[in-house]
Amino acid sequence: MSRCENCIIRQFNSLRAMSKDELKKVSDTKVSKTYKKGDAIFEEGERLDGVFCVRDGVSKLSKLSSNGKDQIIKLATKGEILGQRSVIAEESANLSAVAIKDVDLCFIPKESILHTLNTNPNFAVEVLRHMANDLREADDVIVNMSQKTVKQRIAEAFIYLKNEFGEDENGFLKLSLSREDMSNVVGTATESTIRIISEFKKKGMIETSGKQVRIKDLVKLQNVVSGL
Repeated sequence: MSRCENCIIRQFNSLRAMSKDELKKVSDTKVSKTYKKGDAIFEEGERLDGVFCVRDGVSKLSKLSSNGKDQIIKLATKGEILGQRSVIAEESANLSAVAIKDVDLCFIPKESILHTLNTNPNFAVEVLRHMANDLREADDVIVNMSQKTVKQRIAEAFIYLKNEFGEDENGFLKLSLSREDMSNVVGTATESTIRIISEFKKKGMIETSGKQVRIKDLVKLQNVVSGL
């Protein structure tokens, strides 16, 4: 298992602002963990004793709405730090994190994070930058929900999956969400998602093979997002 001071993953997150000595201390206290697809990394309302640095895999960060439906806020991938805001604010987790592909991560006890936050101004600034980015992403989700139709949001989600995770050798999206997860990303009923995906297939925009999805006409999907 690679040590924090030698790990390239930290270049993607606030840990890059730590000194070599600070990284060594973190490395001495961290614990490597693996979560299988469907496993909960942490639950909304849970008190976290540390943060999770994602080395590989994908997890969904979601919040339970008043009607009992999950709203997926974002998909967390390699390099993300999970639970940072809750640990620093000393509050319960505002979101749940569940693996949608097998996830390898390092659990870093909060003492290492809080001590460095108080003694390293560069690290504190880097943490603030990442939190500001999370807020910007949350703002974008709110705007999308209020200003775009469900059809636009589903088309946008397919394009996002293609751009963010790529395609396999057969042209299928490497990360295929279940119909329920897709519904929870765009904020609609599963039945509506199934109906719109069927419509996209009939219009030749996508094709499916079981749970796998292949984008056949990217331009048409982009036109849907643009409202054309």
